[in-house]
Amino acid sequence: MEVQSRDNNGDGGHSSFSSLRVYLNSLSETPSRLSRRAVSVSTSSEEMSRVRAVSGEQMRRTLRWYDLIGLGIGGMVGAGVFVTTGRASRIYAGPSIVVSYAIAGLCALLSAFCYTEFAVHLPVAGGAFSYVRVTFGEFPAFFTGANLILDYVFSNAAVSRSFTAYLGSAFGISTSKWRFFVTGLPKGFNEIDPVAVVVVIAITVIICCGTRESSKVNMIMTAFHIAFVLFVIVMGFLKGDSKNLSVPANPEHPSGFFPFGAAGVFNGAAMVYLSYIGYDAVSTMAEEVKNPVKDIPVGVSGSVAIVTVLYCLMAVSMSMLLPYDLIDPEAPFSAAFKGSNGWEWVTKVVGIGASFGILTSLLVAMLGQARYMCVIGRSRVVPFCFSKIHPKTSTPVNASIFLGIFTAILALFTDLNVLLNLVSIGTLFVFYMVANALIFRRYVHLQPTKPWTTLSFLALFSITSLVFTLTWKFVPEGKPKAFMLGAIAVVAIAMVLIFHCMVPQAWKPELWGVPFMPWTPCVSIFLNIFLLGSLDAPSYARFGVCSCLIVLVYLLYGVHASSDAETNGSFGVREDRQVLKEMTEVV
Repeated sequence: MEVQSRDNNGDGGHSSFSSLRVYLNSLSETPSRLSRRAVSVSTSSEEMSRVRAVSGEQMRRTLRWYDLIGLGIGGMVGAGVFVTTGRASRIYAGPSIVVSYAIAGLCALLSAFCYTEFAVHLPVAGGAFSYVRVTFGEFPAFFTGANLILDYVFSNAAVSRSFTAYLGSAFGISTSKWRFFVTGLPKGFNEIDPVAVVVVIAITVIICCGTRESSKVNMIMTAFHIAFVLFVIVMGFLKGDSKNLSVPANPEHPSGFFPFGAAGVFNGAAMVYLSYIGYDAVSTMAEEVKNPVKDIPVGVSGSVAIVTVLYCLMAVSMSMLLPYDLIDPEAPFSAAFKGSNGWEWVTKVVGIGASFGILTSLLVAMLGQARYMCVIGRSRVVPFCFSKIHPKTSTPVNASIFLGIFTAILALFTDLNVLLNLVSIGTLFVFYMVANALIFRRYVHLQPTKPWTTLSFLALFSITSLVFTLTWKFVPEGKPKAFMLGAIAVVAIAMVLIFHCMVPQAWKPELWGVPFMPWTPCVSIFLNIFLLGSLDAPSYARFGVCSCLIVLVYLLYGVHASSDAETNGSFGVREDRQVLKEMTEVV
C-alpha cells in the first residue's frame, strides 16, 4: 500500500508558495529552516522506500550486467575521443595525450569503485545526489547533484555540437554551412547550430519511450560503434607514422613526446576527464538493475576499464596520423585523412562512425541526467513534478523533457570552448564529493560514532592535497620544488596511515566494498583535487557563477519546499512489510 502526498501538487496542507505574502513570510524563516534542513540526512531504507514512493509508479528492474557495460561504453566512447581529444592534444598535451587518458582513466576507475559500493547498497536512481544525501545531508547533496546535472547538460550540448562537425565530414560539407552566425551576440554564443538541436530533441523522444527499449537501441548502436572504433585504431596504425609522436610539423613548436611537459599532461587529463562522465550515468540506472550486487560492480568498473584501453589506443592512433600541431580540434580523426591520396574515403567513414558514437553517448547521458532530476524532485528541493514516473513507460518523462529543452537551447548557441572546461570542473568536484562521502559512511556509520575525527581528517587531507597542487602549479622548477613536493607527499601518506591505524571502521559492507580502505578513496580525492588545479581561471569563474545560482535556487526555493514536505508529511510512505520485501529482493 502506498500513501501519496495529500494533493496533486505534492505540497500537502501547507505551501510556502501559495501566495506572495506567504512566500515573503517564508523567506523570513530561511535561517531557521536552513539550520534544520541543510544537513538533514536520510537513511538507505528511506531512500529505498519512503523517498521512492513519491514518484508514484516505480521504475522496472529490467537491466543486467551486460546492459550496464553496453550503456557504459556507449555513454563514454564518443564524448571523449570525438570531442575533447583533438583539443586537449593540440593545446595541452601533444602526443602525450595517451598518458593524459591513462591518468584520467585511473582517476575514473577509483571513483567508479566508490560509486559501485554506494550503488550496490543503495540501488536507487539518484547517483551522487543520494550518496551524499545519506552522508552529509540535503544541501551538500543538492549542491552536488545540481552541479552534476549542469555537467550533463553542458557536456550533452558540447557533444551534440560536435555531432554537426562529424556529420559535415561524412558528407563533405564544411561545418560553417551547417551553422550560421548572428551578429550582436557575444563571441562564443553567436554560432547557431540547428542540427544539434534536432539531435537532442530526437534523443529526448527515445529516452521517454522506455529504459529497456533505450538499452536495446544502445546495444545495437554500441556494437556497430565498437567495430568502427577498432577500424579507426587499425587505420591509424597502418597509415600513421611513429615520428609524429615526437616531431611537430612546425620546428618552432615544442617537440618530443611530452612537448608541454608534465603540466601539459595533467592539463590534458583534466580536459579529457569529460570522457568518463558516462559511467556515472550507469550508476543512476541502479534502480532498474535486476541484481545490483552482481551486476553493478561488473557493469560500472568493467565499462571504465574497457573504455580506458580504447581511449588510449585511439589517442596513439590519432597522434601517429598527424603531428600534434596539425590536429583539427573540432574533428581530429576525420580531418587527419583529408588531402591524403587514396584515403579520402576514410574521412567519410570516420565522420559517419563518429556521428554514430556521439549519438550513443548522448542517449546514455540523457538517460542519466533525467534520473538525477527525478530523484532530486523526490526530495522536493526542485519542483515535485520532476519526480513523477510515467505509468506506461516507467520513465521520468517530465524530467527528460525539461532537461532536453535546456540542453537544446545551450546546444543552439554555445561554443565548445565555453563548455568543456566547465564540465570538467563540475565532474571532478562531484567525484571528489562521492569519495569523501564513502570514507564518512565507512567510519561514521553508526549513530553513536563521533563524526569530528573523520571530518577533520577529510578536511586536512583535502587541504594537504590542495597545497601539493598549488606547489606543483606555481613554484618554479628546481630542487626546492622537488623537496617541497616530496615533503607534502610524505605528510599526506602519514595522515592516511595514522587515520587507518587509529580510527576503526564503524561499518563494513556485507555485499561489495571498495578494497584497501581508506587508501583507494584517498587517492581518488587527491587525484580529483590535483586535476582540478590543472584547469584555468576563467573556468573557475564560470563554475563560481553556476555554484552561486545553485545556492540561490536552494535558498529561494529548495529549503522552503523540502521544509513544507517535512511539515506536511507529504513524502510517500509504505507499510513495513512492503519495505522489507523490496530490501530483501534487492539483496
